[in-house]
Amino acid sequence: MGEVDPAFIQEPEHRPKISYIEGQGIPLIDLSPIHSPDNVSAIEGLVKEIGSACKEWGFFQVINHGVPLEKREKIYSASRKFSALTAEEKSKVRKSEKKVYGHYDNEHTKNVKDWREVFDFTINDPVTVPASPEPDDEEVTEWKNQWPQYPPELREVCQEYTQEMVKLAYKLMELIALSLGLPADRFHGFFKDQTSYIRLNHYNPCPAPHLALGLGRHQDSGVLTILNEDDVGGLEVKRKTDGEWVRVKSAPDAYIINIGDTTQVWTNDEYESVEHRVVVNSERERFSIAFFLHASSYTMVEPLEELTSEQNPAKYRAYSWGKFITHRKRSNFQKLSVENVQISHFKITK
Repeated sequence: MGEVDPAFIQEPEHRPKISYIEGQGIPLIDLSPIHSPDNVSAIEGLVKEIGSACKEWGFFQVINHGVPLEKREKIYSASRKFSALTAEEKSKVRKSEKKVYGHYDNEHTKNVKDWREVFDFTINDPVTVPASPEPDDEEVTEWKNQWPQYPPELREVCQEYTQEMVKLAYKLMELIALSLGLPADRFHGFFKDQTSYIRLNHYNPCPAPHLALGLGRHQDSGVLTILNEDDVGGLEVKRKTDGEWVRVKSAPDAYIINIGDTTQVWTNDEYESVEHRVVVNSERERFSIAFFLHASSYTMVEPLEELTSEQNPAKYRAYSWGKFITHRKRSNFQKLSVENVQISHFKITK
């Protein structure tokens, strides 16, 4: 075990199993109908599929999504070039409590170190957020991107890819709104000054893949996540029916979509955010790209009025999205003695 720093070692009950269950049944949804919106029955069928995927899994894959392959190939190529840089070069754009975007290789999930390095950038640069998580502090601050000198194309390639992700995210949110019986544009207003960001993930081969995780078990705190991964794979989802971890086998040219905690609150638990994690292997490095759709920082997150009633009262009290992320970002740079802020902290107990 000398090869692995104990900081990476998971508690026995959270270690990955050597044999795994392939995720049969994770819905694969063809988005072709959105490119011909006149075909009403095809759109209705698609909306139904999205609704049942959100309800039963909280995870699904989409194909024929309209994102050009060339844009994806370019961002992977730039990501590989960046990850091949020396530690010294990468440290020039290192994330910190003041600079929350950039490169980082010391992230913890549930207080255990993740076996990966990341490069984060916000899609609205700069983005305005609360200066602190304290409820009475009204001061705001700006979070800005840091771009490395090399590869020189990284910035432009990332910005081009961002446009594709925003378009796809809006289409998906329209389908999700329709699946809930809401107007297609019901969620759009929450994203006027969105705090969304993209993360380039790189997982090196790990000498002890049975002890460590590339990314520990967690739920995404935002609205929706759009993930693309290379052919190495490693994403595991906790199946809602039995709590078993199942491996997601990425379909060719597909994006993996998952519901985040914000959507769980907006839908008053109709659609639930699902726990997931990333396992590593000892032979091959792995790359993936995640787009996190996040609301504007001044959003008060609470169950939508249309989805609550006397029979189905709000299960959460409102919370400030900006304060929530400021708390979360701060915790990325220190080991916590208590659990990080979660939506369960805003749950209304009877």
